[in-house]
Amino acid sequence: MSEPRFQRIAFVSSQTPEAETARERLIARYGEVAEEDADVVVALGGDGLMLQTLHRFRERTLPIYGMHRGSVGFLMNTFREEGLVERLTAAQQVTIHPLMMEAVTSNGMRHRAPAFNEVSLLRQSYQAAKLRISIDGKMRLEELICDGIIVATPAGSTAYNLSAHGPILPLGTALLALTPISPFRPRRWRGALVPDRARIDIAVMEADKRPVSAAADHFEVRDIIAVSARLDTTSSVDMLFDPDHGLDERILREQFVY
Repeated sequence: MSEPRFQRIAFVSSQTPEAETARERLIARYGEVAEEDADVVVALGGDGLMLQTLHRFRERTLPIYGMHRGSVGFLMNTFREEGLVERLTAAQQVTIHPLMMEAVTSNGMRHRAPAFNEVSLLRQSYQAAKLRISIDGKMRLEELICDGIIVATPAGSTAYNLSAHGPILPLGTALLALTPISPFRPRRWRGALVPDRARIDIAVMEADKRPVSAAADHFEVRDIIAVSARLDTTSSVDMLFDPDHGLDERILREQFVY
């Protein structure tokens, strides 16, 4: 029998009764150490809890293993009480990098924030947003009139991006999805795939008349005039998946669900 890969487990959970009960039962069965002493974190909840956990441990080297005890669990493994140590030992490790968003507001303030799922721009009023898009300093779309736009990572391509009819990107694909939200002009533009090494710059036109907010996952800035987004290769988090429920399989399966 192989040596356990992880022996010091810290548990985190969402605040739902289902997740908290699961955490209590797992602690009683496997014990628990403080986060600073752990060599793995087990997150119990849904994708929202997983996203919070990724941000929380972004500066640490602790891998994250999620188990589904929430409403949406695309990033989570199936919940089972038994065999957790063996599952952790057999789990496949996936390294993900966040996008780094830099947003400039109308008063000249600059805000930086990481995003594991997506950077999104959204209109703030009844007026549609008017945006200009450049890739690596070259203007690619002079004018996009829309409700907003999403820059999604492969890990986040099945979240808001998928709801906006954007493409699903298998994990490990060196691409980012640029997906418009309710585009009005040009009406036929459905987005683009860009290399993940690219810098994406989005300028807000007529910002006084057409105010726009920007969000990096759960961090939001209002009244912006420009946003840039690029992959932050200096920062990463490792996620753990059961071999038969890896993220690549989930992404593939999602494309055949109607």
